[in-house]
Amino acid sequence: QMVESGGGLVQTGGSLTLSCAFSRKYFISNNMGWYRRVSGDQRELVAWITRGGSASYADAVKARFTISRDNAKNTVNLQMDSLKPEDTDVYYCNTWPHTRPAWGQGTQVTVSS
Repeated sequence: QMVESGGGLVQTGGSLTLSCAFSRKYFISNNMGWYRRVSGDQRELVAWITRGGSASYADAVKARFTISRDNAKNTVNLQMDSLKPEDTDVYYCNTWPHTRPAWGQGTQVTVSS
């Protein structure tokens, strides 16, 4: 239902852009979010964007991350700047609030100190 990409290894202070191609069936009628894994099956929301394009952020990433969506291409991106070691995690895109669909594989972001 979705394919996340763009993760990788970057040094502290570096940047990455995550991309997510999502099933139009869900994308077109939902707000979207980027999440990261806390532990086990738990995920925390880091950035979210409404169908109309209004973006919001968790305090931990505010002023460093930028979420955007392209409603014509069914994609949602996360521009990550000024990365910190504590941003290291697996990142997932999905609807927000999340009910369906099931989670994808995510994309690994590793920030070295």
